[in-house]
Amino acid sequence: MVASAPDLPLVSTLPKYRFRNGEETLKAFAPVSAATRHSIVKFNVDGETVALGAVMDTNGLVLTKASEIKKGKLTCWLATEQEVGAELLSIDEEDDLALVLVEAQGLVPLQWASGEVSIGQWAITPGIAETPHAVGIISALPRRIRPQRAFIGVQFDFTTSVPKIDELMPGLGAEKAGLKPGDLILAVNSSTVTNRDQVVETLRELRAGQTVKLRVQRDEEQFDAEVQLGLPGAGQVGRGFYPQQRLDRLGGEVSRRAQGFELAIEHDTVLPPWLCGGPLVDLEGKAIGLNIARAGRVTTYALSSKLVKQVFERLKSMPRTPR
Repeated sequence: MVASAPDLPLVSTLPKYRFRNGEETLKAFAPVSAATRHSIVKFNVDGETVALGAVMDTNGLVLTKASEIKKGKLTCWLATEQEVGAELLSIDEEDDLALVLVEAQGLVPLQWASGEVSIGQWAITPGIAETPHAVGIISALPRRIRPQRAFIGVQFDFTTSVPKIDELMPGLGAEKAGLKPGDLILAVNSSTVTNRDQVVETLRELRAGQTVKLRVQRDEEQFDAEVQLGLPGAGQVGRGFYPQQRLDRLGGEVSRRAQGFELAIEHDTVLPPWLCGGPLVDLEGKAIGLNIARAGRVTTYALSSKLVKQVFERLKSMPRTPR
């Protein structure tokens, strides 16, 4: 017999101890934090927590997410509950990593897992506390994450297939570089283009803030123009242009830079941006990557351990970044 509506039990919210990231669940992963918390730091800028960091060697060299390290007084908290000084040394713009010198003794370098990650395996984000911040599941194997689409700031003439400028977007790079409606783009970064699609596909691989060199024809004259890519403001593109980005933001704040990484693991942990920069580890407390971006409602990226090690070696040899 089917129960009538009055006979059905009242539906209540799931108790917090049943959440995957609930307090009781996180306590079950406390041994992972015990194995890693002295290999992690928490960075503050002017007293505000901005990112976690992964200890890379015994000399106090730590990797973190570069775009979250804002200007100001940089310090960090250790698992010993000490706040110590820190100095930004160098930055890798391509994969948004920063190398920081932490002024502390006795830091323990992370141990890195030797095997490959698998879809469905546990992915744990520890911090300097006795329990992890969050746990999740690997949802995609390491792959390239393309950058967010950026623009030179032109609308092409759709009455022809050639890349002829019809309109300029106010305030973006093309207008600032002096391009005009009617200009014809002949080459992008020395590569000849003959149609709109070639221009769009070439620019698709570049990030906002990067500069592209265009060969332009205006009437009978040809000239070069350097144009910086940017992101359009509200109202400069159609409402349906970034539907997925708007949907993702409904699930909470995403990282300042959430795309454009050479090799990244995807996992479904819900992390606020300030918890990026530290390691993603397995059940043994060994690092399988470095959390680099909250990208969506249930999408967080972690740079692969192979890439992190390569960038670390490169950053150590770079000149110091001025603050």
